[in-house]
Amino acid sequence: MINETLKEADQKMDKAVGVTREEFAAIRAGRANPSMFSKLTAEYYGTPTPIQQLASFTSQDARTILIAPYDVQAMPAIEKAIRDSDLGVNPSNDGKAIRCVFPELTEERRKDYIKVARSKAEEGRVSVRNIRRNAKQDLERLEKDGEVGKDDVTGAEKRLDGLTKKHTDEIDEMLKNKEAELLEV
Repeated sequence: MINETLKEADQKMDKAVGVTREEFAAIRAGRANPSMFSKLTAEYYGTPTPIQQLASFTSQDARTILIAPYDVQAMPAIEKAIRDSDLGVNPSNDGKAIRCVFPELTEERRKDYIKVARSKAEEGRVSVRNIRRNAKQDLERLEKDGEVGKDDVTGAEKRLDGLTKKHTDEIDEMLKNKEAELLEV
């Protein structure tokens, strides 16, 4: 029972770290890349649909992304989704494709992105700690129900703390790398 609880907590913490990694990928550092659009959805025939399922993305240069919708009918919805997002870009439409030119990263904009990265990292750490808290409650419940002894639970809590530290350290390392990437000119 204890090993199952710890294994489940480890898997959930891995997922939380993965979500944080995806959030970091959506933050622009130097080059514009298609993963920045991964969280955006557009209304497509009345259904919110990820725009990466509605179009192909091509990086023309360091600051330009060309978006070619598979269905021309979806173009206004994709444009609106990009305009309403927090990417800070104004899409232009030539009738066949949407061109997004990202502005140069100023020092102020880089600092804003660092703040965003720090908040995403904190969300990831909070998520890991919430998983830890739930697993700890499960362990305490096992002890209370008399299924396992106090010594077993104490040892399991130490292993759980080790898992928590491993995952929060991983998030901290990703944050450090992202900050260095953002400050690089």
